[in-house]
This record gives sequence, C-alpha cells and structure tokens, in this order.
Amino acid sequence: MTAAAPASSGRVSREAITSFLRKYLIVFIFLGMCVLLAIFTPNNSFLKPQNLINIVRQITVTGLLALGVMLCIIALGIDLSLGSVLGFAAVVSASLVQQPGWKEALWPNLPQLPAIVAVFAGLGVGLALGSVNGGLIAVFKIPPFIATLGMMTIARGFAYIYSNGRPVSTLNPDFLWIGGGDILGIPVPIIIFGIAILLMHMMLNFTRFGRHIYAIGGNETAARVSGVNIGRTKVGIYAISGLMAGLGGIVITARTQSATPALGMGYELDAIAAAVIGGTSFAGGIGTVWGTVVGALIIGVMRNGMDLLNVSPFYQQVVQGIVIIVAIIIDERKNR
Repeated sequence: MTAAAPASSGRVSREAITSFLRKYLIVFIFLGMCVLLAIFTPNNSFLKPQNLINIVRQITVTGLLALGVMLCIIALGIDLSLGSVLGFAAVVSASLVQQPGWKEALWPNLPQLPAIVAVFAGLGVGLALGSVNGGLIAVFKIPPFIATLGMMTIARGFAYIYSNGRPVSTLNPDFLWIGGGDILGIPVPIIIFGIAILLMHMMLNFTRFGRHIYAIGGNETAARVSGVNIGRTKVGIYAISGLMAGLGGIVITARTQSATPALGMGYELDAIAAAVIGGTSFAGGIGTVWGTVVGALIIGVMRNGMDLLNVSPFYQQVVQGIVIIVAIIIDERKNR
C-alpha cells in the first residue's frame, strides 16, 4: 500500500496540472500573443500605454455584445440580431440628442433633451427587441437561429426607416462624453465595460437566474423537471442580450459622434467569436465571463498587432477566421 502512494500522488498531480492548463489555456494564448507583439512590433509600439488603452477602448462594444451572446450560447441558443439591434438603438438614441436648430435633424422641433433620455431610449430599444426574440423562442418554439436571423433583418429595416437612411449627427456634447470622456483618467467606455463585466459575473455566479441559465444549457429536460421556468428564463436571457446591444449602440454612437442605420453590421460575428474563443461551448452549459472578456481582448490585440505590423485587412479576416475555427476545434476536443 505504501508503494502505491507515490504513483497515485503523481497521477493526481498530473491530472491537476492538465486540468489547470486546460482551464487557463486561453489566458496563456493571450499572454503569448502579447509577448510576440511586444517583440516584433516596431519601436515597441504595442506596449505603449496609450496603445494598450486604445485596445481596451476599441473592444468595449464587442465585449458588451459578447457578454450578451455568451448567455445565449450557454443556454444552447444564439443571437444573430445583435449588430442590427445595436444599429437601431444607436439611431434612436442619437436622434434624441441632436443639437437644436440643426437643419437636418430627424426631429427639428425637439428641444434639447438630457443625455439620460437618449441613454434610456437606446437601452429600451435593445431590451424590447431582445424580449421579442426571447418570446419567439420560448412561446412559439422557433429555433434561436431562425428567430434572431429574422430579427436581424427586421431591426436593420427599422433603423433605415427611422433614420430615412441618413446619418444622425451633430449631437449634444453631454451625450458624447459617454464615448469620449474619462473619470480619473480612465475612459468612460472602459468603466462602462468594467461595470457590465462585474454585474454579469455576479448574475451568473450568485443568482438563481444564473444557475438556471447553466441548467438549461446542461440539460433542458432535467432543468424543467427540477422546477426551472424555461420560458421565462429564455425571455430573460435574450432580453439581457438585447440590452447589451442597446448599450453597445449608445457607447459607439457617443464615441464616433454619429450614428448610421448600417452601424453594427457584422458585429454579432465578432461577439460570437469572442465568446467562443473565450471558452463558451456550443454544446451548452459551459461559459464564463472572464473567458469571454479574454476572448474579446484576443480579438482586439490580434487586430491591433496586425495593424502595427501593416498586415493587409484582407489577411486579417483570414487570420481571425482561422483563430475561430481553431477555438471551436479545441472546444470540441475538450467536450469529447
């Protein structure tokens, strides 16, 4: 018996190391990318503080969308409407804070409204459209892919109808502060993203609703037998996803100082990529907030690094596609 102890101890140790490496593989990949870019980018430009801040600022919108779609994927769903919902929320919120007297304003007779009105309007649009997605999936049993694909087209159409197909610009400086201001030197978009990360982590790990999301993704039948209200939980999941898209629309509009009905086109793909790269599994029941954030950072660092290395945008798309495929292969092997 005493002779078997070292072998058993060694096996446990190897299993613990393997488990640790598997859990934090995405972090090691991220750190490896940062080291390589620090070495190969000219004049050490990657590690300059302003560049690092810009990377985080640029991934805030993708990160917000990724946090929303992460919930959908954990529950064995998907949300393809994120980019279109973002665009619709953006033009609605921007239209309410155009400066009075602007001859091309959507509402030329509208008085100067507080920026908070536009914020609530954008969030309301996202919440409403996300709830409709959830209702279609939960009540009418429409597959998430089909329901959100339809909403992707509907929301984009609403964005063009509402804005008459024109950009919405000349916005209130108070609103623009959301995208360009800072608090104690920290850009406001980064602060918003940080708060969203904290709230999402608390919801998933310390609330009944969060446990229900994982339960549905793990085994929906077992979750229903256990007393989980499947329909209400799914509506809540897609409502939150839409809310994050609305928040993303507000942030990017304030950052770019205008909104167009085409804004956010293709953003849902980046969001899904960030969630999957971060370890959220299409098999359901698996996903973490910190992994999704690291996934968004990997996309941001990868794009920033290739820009600094003067890589063609066309090749950048190829590289990003390869990274997504590799992430899914790794995910499938782990689940197997």
